[in-house]
Amino acid sequence: MQNTHSRWIKIFIAVILVCSGCATIANLDFNKLYGHENTENRAAASVTQATLESPATSFYQTKVAPVIEGRCVVCHACYDAPCQLKMSSPEGIERGANKEMVYHGSRILAATPNRLFMDALGAKQWRYRGFYPVLNEREQSPRANTQSSVLAKMLMLKKQHPLPDEKLLDERFDVSIDRSQQCPTIAEFDGYAKSQAFGGMPYALPELTDAEHNILMSWIDSGAYMPARAPLTDAQAQAVDALEQFLNGDSLKMQLSARYIYEHLFSSHLYFSEITEPDTQPTFFNLVRSKTPSGQAIDVIPSRRPFDDPGVARVYYRLQPVMSTIVNKTHQPYAIHQELTDKWQKWFVDADYRVTELPSYKPKVAANPLTAFTQLPENSRYRFMLERAQNTIMGYIKGPVCRGQVALNVINDRFWVYFVKPEVVDSPKISDFYESQKNNLRLPAEHESTALAVTWLEYASRQGDYMRARNKFMATALEDGQHFTEKDIWAGDGDNDNATLTVFRHFDNATVIKGLVGKPPKTAWVIDYALLERIHYLLVAGFDVYGNYGHQLMTRLYMDFLRMEGESNFLAFLPPDTRHKELASWYQHAGPELTEFVEGKINPFDQPSGIQFTTKDHKKELYSIFAEHVKDVQPNRYRLQDSELGDNSKALLGQLANIKGTSASILPELSMIMVLPTDSDEPEIFTLVRNSAHFNVNSLFSEDANRDYANDDVTLVHGLLGSYPDVFWRVKETDLAKLVAKAQQIKSEQDYQAFLDLFAVRRTAKDFWQFSDKLNQTFMKHSPIEGGLLDYNRLENR
Repeated sequence: MQNTHSRWIKIFIAVILVCSGCATIANLDFNKLYGHENTENRAAASVTQATLESPATSFYQTKVAPVIEGRCVVCHACYDAPCQLKMSSPEGIERGANKEMVYHGSRILAATPNRLFMDALGAKQWRYRGFYPVLNEREQSPRANTQSSVLAKMLMLKKQHPLPDEKLLDERFDVSIDRSQQCPTIAEFDGYAKSQAFGGMPYALPELTDAEHNILMSWIDSGAYMPARAPLTDAQAQAVDALEQFLNGDSLKMQLSARYIYEHLFSSHLYFSEITEPDTQPTFFNLVRSKTPSGQAIDVIPSRRPFDDPGVARVYYRLQPVMSTIVNKTHQPYAIHQELTDKWQKWFVDADYRVTELPSYKPKVAANPLTAFTQLPENSRYRFMLERAQNTIMGYIKGPVCRGQVALNVINDRFWVYFVKPEVVDSPKISDFYESQKNNLRLPAEHESTALAVTWLEYASRQGDYMRARNKFMATALEDGQHFTEKDIWAGDGDNDNATLTVFRHFDNATVIKGLVGKPPKTAWVIDYALLERIHYLLVAGFDVYGNYGHQLMTRLYMDFLRMEGESNFLAFLPPDTRHKELASWYQHAGPELTEFVEGKINPFDQPSGIQFTTKDHKKELYSIFAEHVKDVQPNRYRLQDSELGDNSKALLGQLANIKGTSASILPELSMIMVLPTDSDEPEIFTLVRNSAHFNVNSLFSEDANRDYANDDVTLVHGLLGSYPDVFWRVKETDLAKLVAKAQQIKSEQDYQAFLDLFAVRRTAKDFWQFSDKLNQTFMKHSPIEGGLLDYNRLENR
């Protein structure tokens, strides 16, 4: 037995040696033919190129960039880019690829961050970090440029082996979310091509046209020149300077305020709305920490988290232009204008408070905003987050993660969000209460990126202590035994449409939109200051996508507390008996420990409601009461009635929203629908969202076992919703009746496939790219600020 075991080990080692030997031989051949790889070869070649007005620049901007963006970036952006190859910027293409997986929830130790524009600068530094080139870094000649380029080889492989002329892809293609990735270097490419003949790029999508292929090959052949960016306009430079001057004031009050603003906006895309031309995409900026002040080149401080010790005596907050193509899955547009900065002045500068010293950057202080910013008025902090509440909540999926089931399988598929009005926290009693609860409100990020999940029990105990203290405080602090009514819900100060939100979860990604969209949901949250702050510091500021399993697991477990807290706040507006019934329906099949925790620790569920109900359906009535309270700030976007289709067509489409149960469960989570109007050349876009019902969302694993398929339903909206489409439908307006009838008849997978045969633009469609271009163009035309390229990594093969 032992001899057999030893023999297999020797065979395994031999295979490894043979494989590595083949790669070594291939490298030697490339060295002999085209010289050794050296980043200086490409750098030296690019120095000789002309200025921004050169033909090479024009060729790249007008011919090459549109192909890269429309055919490559739609799969290669953010952390989930295959092989970490981010093609959304010249710097990302120059950086190249890496075999290491970023999304790796079982790693014992935290990984080294590899964030573009932050952790390394220039190809040479990236090579030290294990990234290998996809462009030629050997002798700069036309032949070497194509033969020594992984990108060129991938394009040629696709040309040699285009998609089979079949409706569905066969077993040679893996389009699953967590598919294993093949990431060959140029020395390994021949072996890759033999084993993965259909692995050329774009992978599992139609090949480029001859014209597109020739554009990219000509560009690579001539050295793959990528020009420098145009400088900012005078107006942009002045706006940047003004905001940096404001953020970098010398007073302790301003330094603390700027730190707070930065830690909440570091993942956003700032733009100056007052100097942006109408119906155009603005120039976006990232707010970064720099070692250098305004007027000098930005020297980014590459900390894991925005609140980590910067390692310098003085931090400067700077605006760095966003240097990547805007993709929807990471895009958080944030308008800067005079009205907003006047509010910042009021909240952070003119407000009556004193800062005696700046808080420490030690994790146990900095990871808890209720400790770090105790000298900033709670009302100012809360006002700042509420002003752009959509952006605050949106950060938990578009911020540092792009996608992440770990953070998202803790929420229901669709729920509404309301906020406690700021006046409630504008009280010395509230400030004293939060000060007394600092220890109970500690967050997992205090353990940094390598943590042990067992410490979760400590947080569970503290959360229970906090909720009991909070309930006691609210019962005694309110005058005359008064309890919360709808008047304590924020109504947007009469003009802010961030007052209500709808959150859609799409398995491992999510969408946050303004307003109460769709039918009344099963659950809703009411968020107060402390909850909103902790959501941000748990899932945005404090989350490290490169963290170990303990860090990611504790984040997931802690989010259970925050979800239950938000739900509890909503339930508190209902009569006590109704609360218990709703709780039971929200946590079916839940273990006794959870039920005991929710009822006994999160909320005693015994205080009376401040609302007088007149019907038997208390939750439905509460939704109506809240709706009336916030009606003046409900946005009009996504309403079906705003479509320019005929009334009969809108009525037909509206019937899709009635699909539920098994029929709904067969549909994917995001179906994007292009309707070709009878009287117009401009298509209309709609999105059908499947809402997956669950018995409860408290299970870490085997989520499928908690699915309540009989209660699945859908939400139909006018416009594009979501970043990761699962399927595209295309229909002429005259065929809407047929589409709706066929959709309503879907009862099985076979029915669904037959439906797709009639109306889908599958990933194998011959005109897929033309459809894709039209869809993205329509999206950007109607949403030039919020819009961005969609991501095709979730397109189904059904």
